Amino acid sequence: MRLEGKVAIVSGGASGIGEATSRLFAAEGASVVIADINDELGAALESDIRDGGGEAAYLKLDVRDEEQWRAVVAETVTRFGKLDIVVNNAGISAPGRPPTEEQTVEGWDAVMAVNAKGVFLGTKHAIPEMRKAGGGSIVNISSIYGNVGSKGGTAYHASKGACRTFSKAAAIQYAGEQIRVNSVHPGFVDTPMTAELHSLPSVHEERVAKTPLGRMGLPEDIAYGILYLASDESRFVTGSELVIDGGMTAQ
Repeated sequence: MRLEGKVAIVSGGASGIGEATSRLFAAEGASVVIADINDELGAALESDIRDGGGEAAYLKLDVRDEEQWRAVVAETVTRFGKLDIVVNNAGISAPGRPPTEEQTVEGWDAVMAVNAKGVFLGTKHAIPEMRKAGGGSIVNISSIYGNVGSKGGTAYHASKGACRTFSKAAAIQYAGEQIRVNSVHPGFVDTPMTAELHSLPSVHEERVAKTPLGRMGLPEDIAYGILYLASDESRFVTGSELVIDGGMTAQ
């Protein structure tokens, strides 16, 4: 029960890494708000967690919308009394992973709105309630592609790099109030977002070959790292980046 008595919001919490995190948090004693735009998946996950004896609520959230963030944070506090943890997990990738000269402005703006603005808004609106609680933990989900480059996906790289450095700045700004901010950098993980890409044998084989541990990551592999940063076990950790990539970027 590593999160016993804690209250958490997980954006993009209904599928993939978010779903694994929501389930793990509930199993470890947290009251979890599953914040997502997918009503069907979110409601089903809430029901599943509650049926298993956990505490969860699904709330609709488009992370690009500041008013929706205000509403979700307010409803979380109304239902559960406080806010200790926010996991800014919601993210998208530009279709086709276009290189710079092929990236449209519209596609760039769409990726940045979710992956960078969404993280900013989630952090911004968590801080006042965490201050009231005497501190808290914000975990922002970046990527190894927030640290290194690749042949495609310029907008994705930029958005995840923004998430990384934003987390460090926010960590310094609020460390004095015991509000910790860290980023997590997954490697190649099988999730609904990557399913289409990873279904291509050439891509799947290439990514596994690049990973020293010899397999794709699972959402649970990332969720356990998020759990550590959310828990009091990491109380002396802020402004850090946790890379969970099977050794890919160690080469």
